[in-house]
Amino acid sequence: QVQLVESGGGLVQAGGSLRLSCAASGLTFSSHAMGWFRQAPGKEREFVAAINWSGRSTYYADSVKGRFTISRDNARNTGNLQMDNLKPEDTAIYYCAAPYASRTTGFTPAEYRYWGQGTQVTVSS
Repeated sequence: QVQLVESGGGLVQAGGSLRLSCAASGLTFSSHAMGWFRQAPGKEREFVAAINWSGRSTYYADSVKGRFTISRDNARNTGNLQMDNLKPEDTAIYYCAAPYASRTTGFTPAEYRYWGQGTQVTVSS
């Protein structure tokens, strides 16, 4: 059974930082791309960042480029999202996900099969 478990969310002031982690089990993590998405109240789930299976290629939404950094540790079956210079508009539930096609680094929720339960990030102004 595949499980993705996010941690590291919380409440932070604007300009602050948080580091999210995603612990994976039940799949060959080192063979899978990984993505982070977020969903704010009343809005659709949106792409935040993705990383390919090896960690050599990373992709970001324009809204987070230069502020967020995605990484992975295949030896520990863990993915991370370092979020710096947070803004109130970053407030959302953040999800990590693994795709249907393991080597595909997708940018839409429909391309991802496995999802974590989400972790709340709240940025106060």
